[in-house]
Amino acid sequence: MGLLKEFKDFAMRGNVIDLAVGVIIGGAFGKIIASLVADIIMPPVGLLVGGVNFTDLKWEMKAPVIVNGVKKAAVTLNYGNFLQVTFDFLIVAFCIFLFVKGMNSLSRKKEEAAAPAIFEPTKEELLLTEIRDLLKNR
Repeated sequence: MGLLKEFKDFAMRGNVIDLAVGVIIGGAFGKIIASLVADIIMPPVGLLVGGVNFTDLKWEMKAPVIVNGVKKAAVTLNYGNFLQVTFDFLIVAFCIFLFVKGMNSLSRKKEEAAAPAIFEPTKEELLLTEIRDLLKNR
C-alpha cells in the first residue's frame, strides 16, 4: 500500500499537474501551428518556388517493379516531407520564442512595478544624521 500512496503523492504534486497541462496545451498548440504551416504558409511558398508541394518532393532510388504479377513500390527518399517538417519545427520554435519573450517581459514589468522606489535622504535628514553621530561621539 505504501507504493500506491507514494505514487498518488507524486502524481498529485503541483509540478506534475502543471507538466501534464503543459503537454496537453502544447499538443493542441502544435496542431494549430501545423495547420498554420501546412494550410497558410506553405502554399504561397510553394507557389513562389514554382508551384511545388514540398511533401511531394522525393528522389526515386529504385523504380517500382512487378514480381510474379505483384507490383512492388518504388524505393524513394522523401526529402520534401523532411523539408516540410523542418519548416514546421522552425515556425513552432519561433512562435514559442515569441510567447516566452512576451511572458518574460510581462513578468519583468510586474517585478519593476513591485520593486520599492529608493529615495535619497533629504538635506534635513543628512543634517540630523550628522548631529546624531556628533552627539554619540561626545
